[in-house]
Amino acid sequence: MLVANLFGTDGIIVVVIALIVVFGGSQLPKIARNVGAAGKEFKKGQQVEEDGGEKAPPAAPPAPQMITPPAPAPTPDTVTLSKADLDAIIEQRLASRDDPSAN
Repeated sequence: MLVANLFGTDGIIVVVIALIVVFGGSQLPKIARNVGAAGKEFKKGQQVEEDGGEKAPPAAPPAPQMITPPAPAPTPDTVTLSKADLDAIIEQRLASRDDPSAN
């Protein structure tokens, strides 16, 4: 009779309060998540056992879709150059720095 009352509504409240005291409130979500995952694995194992131990291979996950964001619209302060144009500008600046008469 005592065991039956332990699993009633009052018993669940007592167990929850005891868990909060023992583990602290911050650890309870982690514990609940782990218990849920363990329950799912247990049910999955039972299902495999009921099917004769043969487990069908899981379906392949869908290939990830590469989503590229749209190119930002150029602003008045933005300049776009090709690598060749940038190299040419760098060459000009280096040449003008080395040649004082070019200023």
